Amino acid sequence: MARLPRYFVKDIPQHVILRGNNREAIFAVDEDYQFFKEVLLAAAQRYGLAIHAYVLMTNHIHLLVSPETAESLPKALQSLGRRYVQYFNYRYRRTGTLWEGRYRATIVEAERYLFECMRYIELNPLRAGMVAHAGDYPWSSYPANAAGAPDALVTPHLLYQHLAPDEGGRRAAYGELLEVPMAAMLLAALRESTHKGWVLGSGKFQASIEQLTQRRTAPLAKGRPKKQSA
Repeated sequence: MARLPRYFVKDIPQHVILRGNNREAIFAVDEDYQFFKEVLLAAAQRYGLAIHAYVLMTNHIHLLVSPETAESLPKALQSLGRRYVQYFNYRYRRTGTLWEGRYRATIVEAERYLFECMRYIELNPLRAGMVAHAGDYPWSSYPANAAGAPDALVTPHLLYQHLAPDEGGRRAAYGELLEVPMAAMLLAALRESTHKGWVLGSGKFQASIEQLTQRRTAPLAKGRPKKQSA
């Protein structure tokens, strides 16, 4: 089956997942995470990719980004992959690919799902049982978005900036959002939309993206179409 074309609409965020091949580790020591962040920052700056949230897990990464152009995301990840794989293979005396095929990504309706995606991403280590609190995990955007820690990778989205008139207020408001439990249906929708490449948003939003991009934004209805009565 032919691959559907990638989505791109200027200023619309995308949720991105990049996994290690066969779910194998892509980070082993702190230096790996740090080098990955440095390479990601260089690629994002070069190709115009604003990163609003991220988490680097042992065998995969999540990003919430806004690309400037249709080439921003693929070019940035291509550059990142090339440099990091070269580094990783040399360091660990291995050869071959590090990634599980192409990255997965989907467009996100910011007004409804931006903060849901941000907390889904930043709470990933907590859900995985790796830490007792999201702030204990050093390789995510949580310290920047929720605690104000310096992080050159993070570019606050406009909706985040509108949470409050000052930085302290924004951190406090965002911290409150993180305390709200995520419903199982929401978790399922976030995962399915990104893994299958469907737009995460309302029906109206999906229709507008479909018109702009000229590609389907949701799966076709199952079963045969109903016959029209005579």
